[in-house]
Amino acid sequence: MNLSFAQPTPILRMFDIAKAREFYIDYLGFQINWEHRHDNNTPLYMEIGRGDCRIHLSEHYGDCTPVSALRIPVSSAKAFHQELQAKKYCYYNPGFDDQNLEFIVQDPFGNRLIFFNAGASNDGGKS
Repeated sequence: MNLSFAQPTPILRMFDIAKAREFYIDYLGFQINWEHRHDNNTPLYMEIGRGDCRIHLSEHYGDCTPVSALRIPVSSAKAFHQELQAKKYCYYNPGFDDQNLEFIVQDPFGNRLIFFNAGASNDGGKS
């Protein structure tokens, strides 16, 4: 049997829906693909996306570990960085690493998102 694998969908913990939307939707420019709750008094689980990038955000205790990190390839990390800089977001002003062609943002819940040039040979120093 030939097995094939697809890209995993990371799950990040969130603790405040309004803050999550402000950061991921308003600042990073993701869109909400869908939201799910069992009823009005249960935690929210939702998928956000931008281009081919999909991330699940969860209020559910035990779904994932807070303070995680994701490496997200983009066609031009520098162009995305400039897009974010132009927003003058009062809670974050990330620098750009010209050597590794990447930058890091931290969401309101301690999760780090590392945006880097897709196809670049930088692997975060893991090789």
